[in-house]
Amino acid sequence: MGTDRELARERIAILHEQAEAAARVDDQERARQHVRRARRIAERNRLSLPADFDRFTCDACDAYLIPSRNARVRTRDGHVVVTCDCGSQARYRYD
Repeated sequence: MGTDRELARERIAILHEQAEAAARVDDQERARQHVRRARRIAERNRLSLPADFDRFTCDACDAYLIPSRNARVRTRDGHVVVTCDCGSQARYRYD
């Protein structure tokens, strides 16, 4: 039997897959539910979301972001700017 944190990580990974699948078939509300649930599990178990999951979610509206469908991705001097449909922006460095 795994520890609570291991189970939480597994559940977050499953929710990531489900959120992506829901967003791909354009069920944005279900994708938001999965993102919110994954964030809540991470908070309760003092975990951070995996980087690949965190970067594809909007902090403002909890949408699962798919570039060119509900998010705009641009590169600037040394960073990537991801803009959600709600207008929120996230910046990530790249080297």
